[in-house]
Amino acid sequence: MKANYIGDFQKWAKDFSFFTEVRVRFSETDMFGHMNNTVSFTYFEQARIDYFRHLGILMPSASDENVDSIPIVADLQCDYVKQVFFDDVLKIYTKIAKVGNSSMDIHYLAKNQHDGVCFTGRGTIVQMDPRTGKSVPLSEETSAQLVSLGIL
Repeated sequence: MKANYIGDFQKWAKDFSFFTEVRVRFSETDMFGHMNNTVSFTYFEQARIDYFRHLGILMPSASDENVDSIPIVADLQCDYVKQVFFDDVLKIYTKIAKVGNSSMDIHYLAKNQHDGVCFTGRGTIVQMDPRTGKSVPLSEETSAQLVSLGIL
């Protein structure tokens, strides 16, 4: 297994600490009982939201009319390693791999209930002004929170 965003796999995997647990539902599988290849992206989304909430960043309230910026997915990729089946329990690990001026590179690692690596992924999240559709720098609050957590 060699994804282009992973150098030393052991070191890369060791840097994860946060995870979200999911159980593969029957509706997420094909007629052979394999997890559909689109489902990993839904798992990434849920893990990313849970991770951002855990960190206290980038989660504006949907009811807040004065939201200056929102996080959007600019790109997302998944590299499949091992088959996943109905009723498997997965831990979707999430970490911030890189922080830019207005973006973050998020990495993912999915392991099954036997601690086997099933898939990995990465994606770029960009802070965007919802009125203009243009990227904006991460807020001072987000940057300060990332500094306090030792991420930035």
